[in-house]
Amino acid sequence: MNYDTTVRPAQPFAPENHYYPKVVNAHIHPLVRSFLALGNARIIERYVHLHPEVAREAVEGALTRPTRHFRWAGCDLLHATTEQGQRRMVVVETNSSPSGQKSMPRRDEDQEQAGYKELIVQTFLPLLRRRALPAGGLAVLFDKNEMEVTGYASAMAEAAGETVWLVPCFDGDPDPCSRFTPGGVLEIRSPDGEWLPIRAAFRYVTQRPWNRIPAITRTAFLNPVLTCLAGGRNKMLAAKAYDLYNADLRGTGLQVRTPETIWDVSKNEVPLWVTRMGGCAVIKVPYSNAGQGVYTITSPEELEAFMEGEYRYDRFIVQALIGNAGWSSRGRDGRLYHVGTVPDKENRIHVADLRLMVGVRPEGFYPVAIYARRAHTPLSAERPEPGQSWAQLGTNLSVKEDDGTWSSDTSRLLLADSREFNRLGLGLDELIEGYVQTVLSVRAVDQMCVQLINSKGRFRRRLFRSLNPDPALCDEIMAD
Repeated sequence: MNYDTTVRPAQPFAPENHYYPKVVNAHIHPLVRSFLALGNARIIERYVHLHPEVAREAVEGALTRPTRHFRWAGCDLLHATTEQGQRRMVVVETNSSPSGQKSMPRRDEDQEQAGYKELIVQTFLPLLRRRALPAGGLAVLFDKNEMEVTGYASAMAEAAGETVWLVPCFDGDPDPCSRFTPGGVLEIRSPDGEWLPIRAAFRYVTQRPWNRIPAITRTAFLNPVLTCLAGGRNKMLAAKAYDLYNADLRGTGLQVRTPETIWDVSKNEVPLWVTRMGGCAVIKVPYSNAGQGVYTITSPEELEAFMEGEYRYDRFIVQALIGNAGWSSRGRDGRLYHVGTVPDKENRIHVADLRLMVGVRPEGFYPVAIYARRAHTPLSAERPEPGQSWAQLGTNLSVKEDDGTWSSDTSRLLLADSREFNRLGLGLDELIEGYVQTVLSVRAVDQMCVQLINSKGRFRRRLFRSLNPDPALCDEIMAD
């Protein structure tokens, strides 16, 4: 591994270290600023005005009550439309260690720490008031995205008024600098070799975090690994969480909107479901992230290439593909296709997704950051040539290098600033719709978290194995 595995204290906040260069001097788009300033009361009023079929008390309950476990999330949304021209913000996935701050122009030019400080003060610091916390310090655990994690650590050190430790936590590290006591307390190895207890930690560990952090710990985590297993980094259980939560919402007019999803699919069954969806589908390794393990299928050749691959896990999910009007999946509710970006000077439309990051405080949810990403190549009217569908549909910016490190393709990043945001063609009501969908998806995963804890506060492994019957995954989960 070519990683720096040294534990080190957080340094003072310097904007150039925690934002992409194009963000440092960017000016936030007025519409985005207006959306962020609305507050939940006005968002609720606008939403129920536009959706008279929705029960006001259901929207109020979703936005204004705190969650139990899942307190910080990023939702990836697609701006799609039906064949009848009804536009929708559709949830692709919910992320329990989301990026976003380094891509977000500041609302207030005088607030250098911006969303970093907001999330720490509004969401992380309230965790420190819990009575059952062990004695110890504060830490930020990470396995990628140092630009943001160092920003959070700096903001935390200033807000808490104490040393905050930056702790590498890489998958496969032969000499890890963190460990857990039998009682579930995180300990880190200081630069001079001393093991220090940690009472609360901010976690940006994204690659199979459950194989080195227990699902439930005495040390408070934002977010606990339980949220990853329950759907924040487990697309299989996320699909089931959305389905169960939608059942609870029945009759309120609310629902988590997702592409049709088939779960618990063995590799041999994949072609049957792709055929059932009309030959277009998305196949996902449920526990991957950063664009890894996602396969867009629009031709027999792409399906054959998937079937010839070797995979770590035994189960997959098959999801309806949202493409162009002539080549999207045929699902139970018909076809959805991308609205896409505003045509450029060459009349090209690109697929783009929207990342909306939210936090949870005692008064409920609040939006933190917004950015978008476009696909590599323009969206074509005709079905893509074999092997070319990902270039038209894939939006993730993360690039995994040969040495295992990560970089980002920022040329496809679209900021919520006065220059780039207009390319998305989104209005205030689409942002409100995306925010409500994000909140509902987070609540669905949080509800699954609650179900996975027994009356003694322990992780319900047997229930998890029943809900997620994938031995390869279950064998990776660290013991409590």
